[in-house]
Amino acid sequence: MKFTLSWLKTHLATDADLPTILKGLTNIGLEVEGVENPAEKLGAFRIARVLTADPHPQADKLQVLTVDAGDGACQVVCGAPNARAGLVGVFGTEGAVVPVNGMVLKKTAIRGVESNGMMCSFRELELGEDHDGIIELNPDAPVGQVYAQWAGLDDPVIDVSITPNRQDCMGVRGIARDLAAAGLGTLNAIVVPTIEGVGPGPDVRVEDANGCPAFFARTVRGVKNGSSPAWMAKQLKAIGQKPISTLVDITNYIMIDLGRPLHVYDMATLKGGLVARKGREGEQVLALNGKTYGVDETMTVIADDEAVHDIGGIMGGEHSGATDATTDVLIECAYFTPERIAVTGQKLALTSDARARFERGVDPAFLDDGLSIATYLVTQLCGGSPSEATRAGTPPVANKVVTYEPSQCLALAGVDVAESEQKRILESLGFGVTGHDSTFEYQDGVPVTTPANWTVSVPSWRRDVDGWPDIVEEVVRIVGLDQVPSTPLPRMPGVAKPTATAEQMIERRVRRTAAARGLAEAINWSFISEKEAASVGGGDWTLANPISEDLKVMRPSLLPGLLSATRRNMDRGAAAVRLFELGRRYFADKERATVGFVLAGEKTPRGWQTGKAQAFSAFDAKAEVIALLTAAGAPVANLQSFGEASAAYHPGQSGTLRLGPKVVLAEFGVLHPSLAKQFGLTGTVVAGEIFLDAIPAKRKSGFMRAPYAPPALQAVKRDFAFVIDEGVEADALVRAVRNADKKAIVDARLFDLFVGPGVEDGKKSLAVEITLQPGEKSFSQEELDAISAAVVKAAEKLGGLLRA
Repeated sequence: MKFTLSWLKTHLATDADLPTILKGLTNIGLEVEGVENPAEKLGAFRIARVLTADPHPQADKLQVLTVDAGDGACQVVCGAPNARAGLVGVFGTEGAVVPVNGMVLKKTAIRGVESNGMMCSFRELELGEDHDGIIELNPDAPVGQVYAQWAGLDDPVIDVSITPNRQDCMGVRGIARDLAAAGLGTLNAIVVPTIEGVGPGPDVRVEDANGCPAFFARTVRGVKNGSSPAWMAKQLKAIGQKPISTLVDITNYIMIDLGRPLHVYDMATLKGGLVARKGREGEQVLALNGKTYGVDETMTVIADDEAVHDIGGIMGGEHSGATDATTDVLIECAYFTPERIAVTGQKLALTSDARARFERGVDPAFLDDGLSIATYLVTQLCGGSPSEATRAGTPPVANKVVTYEPSQCLALAGVDVAESEQKRILESLGFGVTGHDSTFEYQDGVPVTTPANWTVSVPSWRRDVDGWPDIVEEVVRIVGLDQVPSTPLPRMPGVAKPTATAEQMIERRVRRTAAARGLAEAINWSFISEKEAASVGGGDWTLANPISEDLKVMRPSLLPGLLSATRRNMDRGAAAVRLFELGRRYFADKERATVGFVLAGEKTPRGWQTGKAQAFSAFDAKAEVIALLTAAGAPVANLQSFGEASAAYHPGQSGTLRLGPKVVLAEFGVLHPSLAKQFGLTGTVVAGEIFLDAIPAKRKSGFMRAPYAPPALQAVKRDFAFVIDEGVEADALVRAVRNADKKAIVDARLFDLFVGPGVEDGKKSLAVEITLQPGEKSFSQEELDAISAAVVKAAEKLGGLLRA
């Protein structure tokens, strides 16, 4: 909701300066999103007179001007067709910044002729779209004065965020009412003119009372449409509204000024009377935005005997809109049900200023007044003769009252506000307050207090107020939420018990481990596009009404979001990207906790020792997977490797880690080239996902780590090399060796692979290092020999022979 400071002051009599008003808006719950003063960027542009205008010696379409901006004549090269001697315009001095493009003006030579600034157009100063020539001002305009001050542009534009429950603040008057209640001024009385209509009103009726309970209208004949008066056009342009014509601008002005949307029909385009009814299958309307919309029976439309002219409460039709040739108009002032407006707007994916107000709920008691004000402005600015008003239907004006005790403010909000101040606030906001105040008296010598009990009538423009807690909210909001005391919740004595769940503790450890290994955390949307979802197998959940087509499917994998983030980083010059994300994947049966990561770019940069930059490989991905699984408490030593990762990975450079053949704990590897190409990535990209929900839960309870208990005796290491068939996986050999003596062997790892001289064809040599940990005493030679024999025997079961 945008408005200018001067516009606000038409409703609020106040001496408060801008910072005070901005602070007051924030204090009463109307968040200020931004403030912009057009005069600030136009401070270096002054009114100037063109003294002479001569042809440019080197260019037919340029002129050499002599310009006086109040401090002597200077030379300017100008290409505007309307530049001439005697013209008074706007001159940008050296050092000024042109608002439309940010160009800094400086002394320069144009086709060999020196130029010391620029004569400006409306478009260059962002004051309009006119760019056919330079600005022409009144010849009496004061030369040398700052243009923004002379033109009255020193008027800050305030942008306020209005929450859905504050329909009354969708007009400048509602905001002024709140500020007046907060003590920042006095609300000016609104003057509703009396319209003496001539002749019967237009033929309008209501058939769909659920969608349009009330439809008020009046005709004005003999109008002359044209450009809006300067004061109205100026206010609309200041807040970003483009002036169209007087008739259209009047409706926009009243909508923003009073929060009351209206619509004007050209009567020459109507066939018969107007009716508010349900739409019919197959009906279409060409709206004012130039798009055609199909309506159905769930929508309320305004139609004549032949066609639909208005999507009720959202947007009018182009066919019946007012034009410069319009002479007779019908002014519509109707009430549309907020729920119907919301459903219609969502179905049609159509937004408008009118919808934003009707969807929240406009004042149902303001139809007559709104119609009178609109009629008055039309007759004053466009002439014409108004008819009587036609009132079809009944506006849903509810006589809502709330029983309220002033003591409830302290009980609920903790703020002690005097009864008189509470009454002043409520009455300033438009509430009616009746009933008795609290009394104190002595009865038989005993002090007795009778608490106040009020009946509060809710104004018609506050449909969000239902009960006494809402009354308390209004009082506290105006007093200031900063007055609510900060009161800590009571704490039970003793040591606080841990609140994190086992799953949360695992996620914390995984997050810290990933960060410690040099990965940066990414936080992506849980929604992705249908195309991205299809690239990783498709999603089970698709939104029917997404906020964007790119956020339509609940993600079945973390990879799309991470790959998009990787591309953005690479596009901005990142040589290496290491990202991880801890989030949820969504399937038909449940959501699953997952950790995903992507490694792209240079693993190590080029150097005189390393040569070319090194890329990441599938083994880097496996190392990350094992590290994160270890942090998550997975039994890494018992995992098995399988080469059957999903289609997102390169089939020959990927794999999975499993507990048995069915329980997949992680998949990893080089990204499939087609998937990398789809996300705009080049080079080798490796990735992985760890499925935290698949990790078996530990039986022990609590979150304390195991006590540190280093072994008393030094470990013993032994190396074994086995010749084995090439088809046997190294992992199978390592697992067999480790299990040869589960008590003594605490670790086994592969440290060498050899194929070549001395190893026959179809065979390979695998060297394994085992770590033996003695317990209460050191191993004897006999024990070491027995362990070695068990290792060799375990390898032989796989066809391995101890290499000589």
